[in-house]
Amino acid sequence: MERRRIAVAGASGLIGGALVRSLTADGYEVVRLVRRAPRGADEARWDPERGHVDPAGLAGCDAVVNLAGAGVGDRRWTEAYKKRIHDSRVHGTAALARAVAEMDARPRVFVNGSAIGLYGETGERVVDESAPAGTGFLPELCVEWEAAAGPAQQAGVRTVFARTGLVVARGGGAWGRLFPLFLAGLGGRMGDGRQYWSYIALHDEVAAIRHLIDRDDLSGPFNLTAPEPLTNGEITAAMGRVLRRPTLFSVPAPVLRTVLGEMAGDVLGSARVVPKRLLESGFTFAFPGIEDAIRAA
Repeated sequence: MERRRIAVAGASGLIGGALVRSLTADGYEVVRLVRRAPRGADEARWDPERGHVDPAGLAGCDAVVNLAGAGVGDRRWTEAYKKRIHDSRVHGTAALARAVAEMDARPRVFVNGSAIGLYGETGERVVDESAPAGTGFLPELCVEWEAAAGPAQQAGVRTVFARTGLVVARGGGAWGRLFPLFLAGLGGRMGDGRQYWSYIALHDEVAAIRHLIDRDDLSGPFNLTAPEPLTNGEITAAMGRVLRRPTLFSVPAPVLRTVLGEMAGDVLGSARVVPKRLLESGFTFAFPGIEDAIRAA
């Protein structure tokens, strides 16, 4: 197999780390973009806030993948932290997109992270990539986040937006917090449990990103979610079955709003998102069902 070079920003995160491991295992040369001084030939310096990317790190890359950004669920959304969430995504994307556009030999594809938070509250309405953006902090952030990739698109680089749902994994994200609670027998539904959660197994997330990298005919937004979203109540029941733990507890909506503040809207909100374009492109999920996704994690 021809050895290919791929640059990854956000390589220390849940998805980025899994992607790097997958690519490396298959013989790809992976360059990790880091904010500190590089420690080896497999690292390159970038400063997303200041808009700087070491061009030598991107030289010869077949693809650039940007998964960098402060964790949305890492802490309560103060105004200062919301700014950090925003700047880490929008400024980082803009910096990479400009760097890609200015290269003499540009990469074949720029895959930029995004999120299904773009659609906002959808209730029981099923939405695909053709749906408009919602309103509020997350939808407006996602719109600006994707727009920041404009320089790469305008330079003719195939640009893909990976609109990711809730990743089922023990190592981080929403499920990184859910697993310990359920294993301790303290798991239960959140609010009334009727809100839809659009999830995806970490294995399928990585496979989908690689699919988007490899297929030269794919560009624009792709929802990275399992084919059948489920309600929080259905997912809670599945967690109980797989982990063989009771799910007697529930967290009332007012308590969540008190503890989480504005971020509670993301937990209590309903997003019934389907991966229409991903399925149409021929992608096959290894763990499409929630119980299989939980077992895989």
